Amino acid sequence: MRFIGSKKNIVPKIEEIISKHTTGKERTFLDLFAGSNSVGDYFSNKYKIISNDIMYFSYVLARGSLGISEEPKFIKLKNQGIDDPFKYFNNIDPDKCKPDFVTKEYSPFGSAKRMYFTIENALKIDFCRNTIENWYQDTVINDDEYYYLLAALINAVPFVSNTTGTYGAFLKKWDKRAYKPLYLDPPDIESTYDNICYNVDSIKLLDQLKHIDICYIDTPYNTRQYPSNYHVLEMIAKWDKPSLKGVTGQPNLNNEKSDFAVKRKAYAAMDKLLSKLRSSHAIISYSTDGIIPELDLKQLINKYAKPNTTEEYTFVYRKYKSKIHNDNPVKEILFYFQPQLGKRYKQESLGFNKASIKNNVPIKGYIKSPLNYVGGKYKLLPQIIPLFPKEISTFIDLFSGGANVGINVHADKVIFNDINTKINGIFRYFQDHDIDHILKKIYNYIDEYSLSKTNEIGFRAFREKYNSNPSPIELYALVSYSFNYQFRFNNNMKFNNPFGRNRSHFSKRMEHNLIKFVTKLNSIDAIFTDDYFTKVDLSHLSTNDFVYADPPYLITTGSYNDGNRGFVNWTEKQEKQLYQLLDELDQRHIRFALSNVLTHKGVENNSLIKWSKKYNIHHLNYSYRNSSHNTKHLDSDEVLITNY
Repeated sequence: MRFIGSKKNIVPKIEEIISKHTTGKERTFLDLFAGSNSVGDYFSNKYKIISNDIMYFSYVLARGSLGISEEPKFIKLKNQGIDDPFKYFNNIDPDKCKPDFVTKEYSPFGSAKRMYFTIENALKIDFCRNTIENWYQDTVINDDEYYYLLAALINAVPFVSNTTGTYGAFLKKWDKRAYKPLYLDPPDIESTYDNICYNVDSIKLLDQLKHIDICYIDTPYNTRQYPSNYHVLEMIAKWDKPSLKGVTGQPNLNNEKSDFAVKRKAYAAMDKLLSKLRSSHAIISYSTDGIIPELDLKQLINKYAKPNTTEEYTFVYRKYKSKIHNDNPVKEILFYFQPQLGKRYKQESLGFNKASIKNNVPIKGYIKSPLNYVGGKYKLLPQIIPLFPKEISTFIDLFSGGANVGINVHADKVIFNDINTKINGIFRYFQDHDIDHILKKIYNYIDEYSLSKTNEIGFRAFREKYNSNPSPIELYALVSYSFNYQFRFNNNMKFNNPFGRNRSHFSKRMEHNLIKFVTKLNSIDAIFTDDYFTKVDLSHLSTNDFVYADPPYLITTGSYNDGNRGFVNWTEKQEKQLYQLLDELDQRHIRFALSNVLTHKGVENNSLIKWSKKYNIHHLNYSYRNSSHNTKHLDSDEVLITNY
């Protein structure tokens, strides 16, 4: 991987500096801006690596190698006759591949005639990416196998890219590299530790991690923005197929810029980051051509370092493999120091010693609700989110439910509204407590009541305890062991869902989803309201705002709209009230989107079909054939209706 500012050639120097101060008892190494993961890879046999980068393709590279403890077996894939997926991909004939986004947008095949890849390699990239995605969606491959294959694809792309190494532009003539056929190699799995990979804002991550032994910081030095230089790899990793513009095919990256690469913001960003460091040891990579002057950076480090612990190492470094000008060579700087907040907490305070968080980022980078909520839109996010407006001031989720949509929307402010006060109470609890506290409470309940997939007596005792004095975190733990993970209450608002024998439990996947969700929730401006949808205050909205409605579906029989869970059911009355509300928004030129089904199990929603004709209807590729309440196995016509 050719990567701007890669530290592959200076990692031995980093190790030399760190080894002067470590005692041998250090266990964890945080690579806060992992990039190509060269530093994490180097130290992965010595420490438990916590890898993080805000770029999703970087996360994929880490998750597909550092985040896996052994080479995947691909058992289900072998049962389908594919013994080796790498041989399968490498032997594909491009002439038999169907053109998709990469071929149409990044090769001469498309109308823009962009020359990032030859048509043959673009076709193979499309085939590989779609196949990996389909295998995962069909549960033919698991999480480890998905990221393992995706990391192999991301690693392979630069070797056939017609660029100078980044993707800010393509070459106008074909480089000989571009003619090589795309070839996928299995990523190396060498780490002896159970590493953790994150894809979150670095400062927010420091808020969540109470303490690590060693923190390595390699922020952007100058005004080169990584999203614009790696947008092609980012798109292939996310597979979100954004709208592109210009000769070079850049997506809208206005919300992706790093403060560390903006001259007027870099100093404040570094100040905030250093103020949150709790590690025993810290080392910062920087450069003499960085946008923060060397003297200013030194003063900033000393502000947060223990007295007399700061050390500076400067040496000439061949950046970007270009010639070094002897008159004024660019120099690499390594700062070592011990943060003032670097207290030696017990390992339990890390909050992830209970289990690995390797799968903390779901497919495509979308965050999954920690609630297994009936009617949730997680699987439809790759189709729904790209249809939303790109610029949103306030996003209102009228029927937020499990919050799958709102948590993944880019907006200045998010308002989650749902009449289910119990669910909103859980989310408000998540907002008010850090992940360490939340996990500790959950595991305390599990231990206290011996909760498991088979212990119904413990479940009933815990349910009785909750109903006698309800609390949100107890409800979350209780639902985790309930039938189908349902939130079911009687008319007296007593939780009455039965035990989820041999199935429901607080699984590793739920824990991973919870950690990722809470991290994101605490990084955004969000509130939860409990109003009936017609009572939500929409008077303040402007044309920059956006309303999303995912109501109970009138013609389905899901448990969330049958009126037997302690909440109002959904009838023709509510349906017409919603139509009227959306029509009023349209008259005010406020954008909205409505999720619903036009037909389900052979039944048509005639009122919806008639009403929706005046708006835009987007038919989605999804059905409810696997839903427990769908006994006839007939498809649904799932749609997103928009007024823009």
